[in-house]
Amino acid sequence: MRYKLIALDVDGTLLNDDHHLSDENKEAIAEVTRLGGQIVLCTGRSPQNSIPFMEEMGLSGYVLGHNGAATVRVNDRKVLHQFGLDARGLDPYIDYCRQRDIHFDVNTAFDMYVDNVENLTQEANFMYEHFRIMPASLPAWDDFREPIVKFTVFTQSDILDEAQREWGTWTQQYNILRSGEFFVDFMHPEASKGNALMNLAVQLGIPQEEVLSIGNYYNDISMLTYAGLGVAMDNSPLEVKAAANAVTGTNNDSGVRDALVKYCLS
Repeated sequence: MRYKLIALDVDGTLLNDDHHLSDENKEAIAEVTRLGGQIVLCTGRSPQNSIPFMEEMGLSGYVLGHNGAATVRVNDRKVLHQFGLDARGLDPYIDYCRQRDIHFDVNTAFDMYVDNVENLTQEANFMYEHFRIMPASLPAWDDFREPIVKFTVFTQSDILDEAQREWGTWTQQYNILRSGEFFVDFMHPEASKGNALMNLAVQLGIPQEEVLSIGNYYNDISMLTYAGLGVAMDNSPLEVKAAANAVTGTNNDSGVRDALVKYCLS
């Protein structure tokens, strides 16, 4: 099989719009694994709520969580690498969000914190339930014992558009990525899915040309362009399709299965 390391985005790629994993995708992944391919999830999610999909597929290996900011081994949940960011530099962004009543969360590799867990909006509660993760209340920076790897802002898309325009005029010290219509993520400047995938491939001794990646959104572009073959979902924005080498079906039509059959199993 030409591709030895296959990196899959989760939401909008591996999962359909109801956040379910199709039997078709599962079966193709099982066959790729049987033939010696190694599947990794490369996602904006936390390892905490992405590892269960690896377990559902019967896979060990690795999860590149938080858009590549934390690389975790599935079997023992060990954090193998993480890009910790400057937490105190987030203060102006947190002030901006508080002044405008914009929701945000702060993430270590496995844990998530919000401003006040008792005052979550209905929309935020629904989101966390949907993504199967429960946050705690944000402590003082000095009380953190683990590196902070991601700061996420969640609000309406037009409000995010305006916030990104304003933040673009500020001095930049983070990698600021639009990871979904309603999400913007802040990470260490070197943290990306592409860098995490490159680091893992080097660690596993897999050449770049034997890496395949499949994704659907702007935060996937770095891994699509790193891989020997980058495949965009048909539900991707045009800029993401332009960055890829090929396009497969949509996430609702098991496009991951189609790509794996075409490029790994044929």
